[in-house]
Amino acid sequence: MAEVVHMIDSEVFLAFSTYATIVILKMMLMSLVTSYYRLTKQVFANMEDTTLVKTTEDRKKLVRIDPDVERVRRCHQNDLENIVPFVVIGLLYSLTGPDLSSALLHFRVFVGSRFIHTVTYVMALPQPSRGLSFGVGLLATMSMAYRVLTTVFFL
Repeated sequence: MAEVVHMIDSEVFLAFSTYATIVILKMMLMSLVTSYYRLTKQVFANMEDTTLVKTTEDRKKLVRIDPDVERVRRCHQNDLENIVPFVVIGLLYSLTGPDLSSALLHFRVFVGSRFIHTVTYVMALPQPSRGLSFGVGLLATMSMAYRVLTTVFFL
């Protein structure tokens, strides 16, 4: 039990906790950005979301697909697909006892790549900007996963 308490008090785990919290908050913010786009563009996903509109005919017109709303929604979906694995693998990675500098590099690269990915996605910047930012984040997560697997298999 003392080892677990020691790991939780480590600088690596504290750094992981900070960076994981940052990207989780960023991911949560994307749902608010999606809501903002839906409200400002008057685009809704469900009929019950249009209850403030009087006629059924007008309500049906508001349940539609908008390219800008879909872009933000896809960006949020991409966050879900990448941040959740980062949090799980990053936690396991933190428990393997990596050097602080190596851990900080992994965490910062991933967090930076997710922010760049969001900007390039929402602003529709030309490729390969979005693809590169996605790839860099994926490599950071894969590198941590490699460390976890090699540590477990060579105990």
